[in-house]
Amino acid sequence: MVASAKRKALITGASGQDGSYLAEKLLSVGYEVHCVLRNHWFETEGLVPPNLSISYDHLHLHAGSLENVLGLSRIVREVMPDECYHLAGYSFVEVPFEEEPTVLASLVSGTHALLAAIREFVPECRFFLAGSSEMIGAAPESPQSETTACRPRSIYGLSKLSGFHIARFYREKYGIYAVTGILYNHESVRRGTQFVTRKITQGAAAIKLGRQKSLSLGNIDAVRDWGYAPDYIDAIYRMVQGDEPKDFVIATGVGRTVRDLLEVAFGTVGINWQDHVVIEPKFYREIEAVPLIGDARAIELELGWNATKPFSEIIEEMVVSDLQLLQKA
Repeated sequence: MVASAKRKALITGASGQDGSYLAEKLLSVGYEVHCVLRNHWFETEGLVPPNLSISYDHLHLHAGSLENVLGLSRIVREVMPDECYHLAGYSFVEVPFEEEPTVLASLVSGTHALLAAIREFVPECRFFLAGSSEMIGAAPESPQSETTACRPRSIYGLSKLSGFHIARFYREKYGIYAVTGILYNHESVRRGTQFVTRKITQGAAAIKLGRQKSLSLGNIDAVRDWGYAPDYIDAIYRMVQGDEPKDFVIATGVGRTVRDLLEVAFGTVGINWQDHVVIEPKFYREIEAVPLIGDARAIELELGWNATKPFSEIIEEMVVSDLQLLQKA
């Protein structure tokens, strides 16, 4: 499928790391890009989501939220997109008990609302859902593939798995081109500071500049499969351009510990992390008995995708960026 200037894409979650990179990619290949942003971005004149600063003037913006299903339906009807990328949703694995109903309802109802509107108004539209390795949860094997049994260990994972089944239902029942990317952890300079990768790279930069003395972390032996966000956006785009709708694992296939991350981040600024990192039990999260590491051979074989940026370069790039940001502050 060849993109043209007339093709329209709709992105939810456009102000986040993935959404902003996707918006830039789609603009670069000639798409008319429409983005759904939360209402607060429209309440103050001139307020621009930081991640969209590069592409903001070239985007068509719509106020909306996952909770407002009628609003989502209206946006789909107005835009009539050729492709819809559903990236919005609660970003944290650990969800407070009192917020569980809201998180579950918003992620599930938002996915259903978009697919129902696509079926009704623009059934030829291709739909991508951002899934997560947290869908798999307590994995029976490592690495995990598209056929690995899913046993979510969190409300976040459960909500992502529910969305996956909704997308599959619309694909099989109504013939909608709907696919889910089972995304493993992926990082970049646009990663939020609440995530452990950015917490570490920002902490290393702050300690180097003398603005911080220590960094508090939980279990540094936890294992993750960390990739590069722009690489994963390339995978997402390829999935939507495929000859047939298929779900794929998007991962590097290599597990790294938080300790490995510390070595690279602090090594970038010439500091021994052991002199500054404080282990605090309150930050501990239960470690998976079987590590979440993805097997991406299917997407490599069928769509020719590969992860390109090495782990060390990803982290080094993030540390350098955080040094620059802190020096400007």
